[in-house]
Amino acid sequence: MTFVITDACIDVKDLSCIEVCPVDCIHTDEEDRMCYIDPDECIDCTVCVEACPVAAIYADTDTPTEMQHFLGINKRWFEDKDDARGMVDAVKKR
Repeated sequence: MTFVITDACIDVKDLSCIEVCPVDCIHTDEEDRMCYIDPDECIDCTVCVEACPVAAIYADTDTPTEMQHFLGINKRWFEDKDDARGMVDAVKKR
């Protein structure tokens, strides 16, 4: 299991989750509209879930159906940031 950040983070990017993460698995760049959790580094500690002021973080197995695509977006950011950013922009336009 890992955790995923969903649409509530878009354009909020509070960074509280990054501050509390004990393994520094949550990342973002200045040009990003949200934060991303590295599924290979996440240790499932749930600290980020509690820290998120907009309730944007879910366990991958508990992610609501309408937000399941964020599992792919989060993973994609670690493979191709520009592609993931385009996916986020497309989601926000809906």
